[in-house]
Amino acid sequence: MRILRVIWSMDPKEGGPIQGIRNSIPELTKLGILNEVVSLDKPGSGFIGSDSFKITALGPKVGPWGYSNKLIPWLNDNFHRFDVVIVHGLWQFPSYATYKALYQYRKTNTKSPRLYIMPHGMLDPWFQKAKGRKLKAIRNWIFWKTVEKKVVNNADGLLFTCNAELELARQTFHPYRPKKEINVSYGIKSPPPFSLEMENSFKELCNEIKQPYFLFLSRINYKKGVDLLIEAYAEIIKAYANKNIVIPKLVIAGPGIDTDYGLFITNLVKQNQLDDDVIFPGMLSGNSKWGAFYGCEAFILPSHQENFGIAVVESMACGKSVLISNQVNIWREISEAGAGIIEDDTVRGVVSMISSWLELSEYDKLNMRERARRSFSDKFAIESAARQFLAGVSETNK
Repeated sequence: MRILRVIWSMDPKEGGPIQGIRNSIPELTKLGILNEVVSLDKPGSGFIGSDSFKITALGPKVGPWGYSNKLIPWLNDNFHRFDVVIVHGLWQFPSYATYKALYQYRKTNTKSPRLYIMPHGMLDPWFQKAKGRKLKAIRNWIFWKTVEKKVVNNADGLLFTCNAELELARQTFHPYRPKKEINVSYGIKSPPPFSLEMENSFKELCNEIKQPYFLFLSRINYKKGVDLLIEAYAEIIKAYANKNIVIPKLVIAGPGIDTDYGLFITNLVKQNQLDDDVIFPGMLSGNSKWGAFYGCEAFILPSHQENFGIAVVESMACGKSVLISNQVNIWREISEAGAGIIEDDTVRGVVSMISSWLELSEYDKLNMRERARRSFSDKFAIESAARQFLAGVSETNK
């Protein structure tokens, strides 16, 4: 089987879907599946060319919709090489372009690839209800009525990373009548074993870390609940000031500190006099990222909306408990496994999850970490996820 992935960008800074592609393709290759990617990145971008699979970059894209006049002609010239086409994401030019190109192609060709759409959480009702997204919500309704409704309802199926995402997608737009809804799961590669190189690489970026720390590793964005985390952490510092408990530092790692929201977060840290307790090392990758995971006390992510949470699973793979909101779509699986602490995406909820962790005995913390590691192996390892993905897009599921 030959699969073409169509995506807006393969830049690692763009988040989880890109990492998901990079996680799954090598495992699918072991199963005899050939994958290629076409993106609207600028040719010659630094992140193009280092992967084991082919990426065709047709950018640069134009405008917020990401228009490119090269994509439709390229697709029409290359559809014949593939059995399956998967569009990653909605609301941008690639989904419309792929649907339009395949519609044209099928008029003159008796054999054509199957088309699947992988929304990556973009049909979640949160995006239509969230504070500050009113104009974007109106824009999405207009796009739905004019473009995305046709894309979603005429594709051969929608691919979801977990059951929660599949169920939430049914609540947002109408008419919503996909031909198939398929939970293809999601997974990550097992992390490399811990090494002193990892520890030293992380410490070079965070040399002020001399004690345990909580790790937040994601984009610094409102959706991720970073402001809730800062406010809750400030309350924890005050509440435990006279108790004989060491409060771990807070490492907030990821891109976005140079945005308006990032500036708001750094000001919030100053206002709460947390400059000595909160560290911003920037985006971590390679040894520094794994060093951060292996060295942390626990991983924390109080997102308002999280389709899957690759970093959550990566931390579990490193044997770390996770403190997450119940808006992370895999929270039920984590709760059932006893691999973390789950609370609401509010300041009260984050205070509760941190204090619950601090009050655990070392024995209970150790047990929760072990359950996290087992839960990764049982539910989120890439080997089983790749097989489920392949079953979802196979001819027998047509």
